[in-house]
Amino acid sequence: MGYFSPQPFIKQGGVIMKNNIRVERAIKNITQADLAEQVNVSRQTINTIESNKYVPSTVLALKIARAFGKPLEDVFMLEEGD
Repeated sequence: MGYFSPQPFIKQGGVIMKNNIRVERAIKNITQADLAEQVNVSRQTINTIESNKYVPSTVLALKIARAFGKPLEDVFMLEEGD
């Protein structure tokens, strides 16, 4: 399984990427480890994404959305920052 080292929370141009992975996992009743296995990354990677400490690649974001059977925009969203 791949592991992406945590990067600082990414904030470019006042736009912040948020996600509702925790909610989607609860709906499907799966753990971080279950999701990580489905998208072929480590549980730690899912944890850092879920905690908004790491912004996933486009490919990984699409894989996560697909694992939930949802459009990308239902799992990841952009919000205006300060």
